[in-house]
Amino acid sequence: MENEINLKVAESISQADVGRGIARVDPTYMTKIDLLDGDLIEIKGSKTTAATVVSSQSDVGLGIIRIDGTTRKNSGASIGEEVTIKKTEAKEAKKVVLAPVEHQISIRGDVRSAFLNKVMVQGNIIISGIRQQRIPQGGSLFDDMFRGMMDVSPLGEIKLAVVSTSPAGIVKVGPNTNVEVQTEPVDVSKIEGTKNLVDVSYEDIGGLKEEVKKVREMIEIPLKRPELFDRLGISAPKGVLMHGPPGTGKTLLAKAVASESDAHFISINGPEIMSKYVGGSEENLREFFEEAEENAPSIIFIDELDAIAPKREETQGEVERRTVAQLLTLMDGLKSRGQVVVIGATNRPDSLDPALRRPGRFDREIEIGVPDKEERKEVMEIHTRGMPLAEDVDLDEISDTTHGFVGADLEALCKESAMRVVRKVLPDIKTDEEIPKETLQKLIVTKDDFKEALKEIQPSALREILVQIPDIGWADIGGLDSAKQELQEAVEWPLKYPEHFEKFGVKPPKGTLLHGSPGTGKTLLAKAVANESEANFIAVKGPELLSKWVGESEKGVREVFRKARQTAPTVIFFDEIDSIASTRGDSGGDSGVTQRVVNQLLTEIDGMEELQDVAIIAATNRPDIIDPGLMRPGRFDRHIKVENPNEEGRLAIFKVHTKDMPLAKNVNLEKLAKEADDYVGADIEAVCREAAMLTLRDNLEANEVTMKYFNKAMSKVKPGSDEGDMVQYL
Repeated sequence: MENEINLKVAESISQADVGRGIARVDPTYMTKIDLLDGDLIEIKGSKTTAATVVSSQSDVGLGIIRIDGTTRKNSGASIGEEVTIKKTEAKEAKKVVLAPVEHQISIRGDVRSAFLNKVMVQGNIIISGIRQQRIPQGGSLFDDMFRGMMDVSPLGEIKLAVVSTSPAGIVKVGPNTNVEVQTEPVDVSKIEGTKNLVDVSYEDIGGLKEEVKKVREMIEIPLKRPELFDRLGISAPKGVLMHGPPGTGKTLLAKAVASESDAHFISINGPEIMSKYVGGSEENLREFFEEAEENAPSIIFIDELDAIAPKREETQGEVERRTVAQLLTLMDGLKSRGQVVVIGATNRPDSLDPALRRPGRFDREIEIGVPDKEERKEVMEIHTRGMPLAEDVDLDEISDTTHGFVGADLEALCKESAMRVVRKVLPDIKTDEEIPKETLQKLIVTKDDFKEALKEIQPSALREILVQIPDIGWADIGGLDSAKQELQEAVEWPLKYPEHFEKFGVKPPKGTLLHGSPGTGKTLLAKAVANESEANFIAVKGPELLSKWVGESEKGVREVFRKARQTAPTVIFFDEIDSIASTRGDSGGDSGVTQRVVNQLLTEIDGMEELQDVAIIAATNRPDIIDPGLMRPGRFDRHIKVENPNEEGRLAIFKVHTKDMPLAKNVNLEKLAKEADDYVGADIEAVCREAAMLTLRDNLEANEVTMKYFNKAMSKVKPGSDEGDMVQYL
């Protein structure tokens, strides 16, 4: 039986392991040194740390050890490097001294409970206040290990350095250990055994698995293994451009790469290099690049790159042009092959100078997109790590309803829900007194807190064109049963059950056109389907897309579809589509703008770029003037005629509009529905409103609406469209 084995370090794949000192090891290698789940192991890279071992069934035969970013830093090994592991025991510590590493902290009460059973080594970084979760694969073995964490800790989730332990070596905090936590931050470089504080690790980035992989290929390998490129006789990549909507994690990813690769990190916030002196901006840039070369391996991160490198032909300022030219020459003239990498981040890649976007400068472009459902859940798990959650909080359910939310939005959602809890306990807190433990125990974030916070946080990717998801369901629409059914099939089913369409090998309909006489409920149906399908809802009022500037109307259409693709699943609703999509060739002297808008619509709906999880609904009461190119299958596949309601439908509409109205016993809705021939939904709503107004006109103290007022309202409110008008709506 061997005493120790060498394993290759890999990243942790479970958020439940982060900050808890868990190491997942290939089970075939565990048997070689007689390890069982729950045993303590010593991990030795360039430094030494300890962790609790768990077998990883998904890694059989790979010879890897999965540890989180903090444990990787504590062992002095990064991803892909080898560590030596062996079975060990932890002595109970007599005394441990801890200190914050980021900012000053205040301590109230006994802190020992926050660290009970925690294993530590001098020079390690540990994280306090991680929320208790059941550890997958043999979780029951660790209940005693984390029992101390269940108590309310006076410390939140903060990073602490282990300044000293008595005795030295691997120790465990026991019931008799004297735990001393200093309030002032400590310089970790002065503690024996520490080198580089873990700032952001790959486990702190939710989703973005593929993006992290690409960035690691482009940056970590050239910085750590430049000899590979020398052997192949090629130059290493010099730059990576990350682009995507704001808040998706571009800056965070750059920080994680710098932290994980132990590289010298230089951060440049775009506008800060600009100088009022001639040549000052270029000099600032040169200084950054010189510093990077002197401290290689280095990463230069330029945030908001579009601020210092706009298109030269479009910018008016001479300073900006010279700055772009200086950046181009610096990126081409990097002397240290593979030892200096430039990362640029922008949410406006199309406004960058094209000379930057070529191999040799920014070799690879990586799009950091809006997270999908699984990625949103992972982001939520990261931001709720140190949060006391109630049992009714279901992160799956929250990630289901947060379409279009980027990482920054989800972080704001978690903060807002926590602030709601703080507001509840503020009245119980007296000034200048220590907060009692009972009050701290009330600080639990519930499902309702998240629900309320969701009302206040808007998805930033949709903020410019967001319409709040309508609060109208199918139950709020009287009659129209066949139209409801067809809409559910065309819009709701593809978004909710895409697997059924795949099973039958058919593509769902792309567009649905609702047509019928005014007031029949076309817009209402669109609002209900957006609500019921739990999708983002972009409402476009037809004429608002039209602009007096050439090309702006078409740009508006492109922007709507671009946002919809980014934040899918999305329902785009075009109200009064006849105003922007009338038959081409019949422009009526509008400079041909309608024709161009129609062409843009045709290519967006059924062009080269496929629409995924985007449903289009249009409403009109003039289908006869809409361009035939839009009406064919593949564009607006479904044409749903919203009929004038029959007697049964009219009764249902009367019931909807009188459900909150105090009706007298003599009100006969069946009789009203029978008499309201030719009335559409909007007319019936007007009748109900008028009956209530007539009641109040006669007596402001009235408690109910009688049949007399409904009859009066019927004689006053006439049908909006008579039989003669109906021909054009067919």
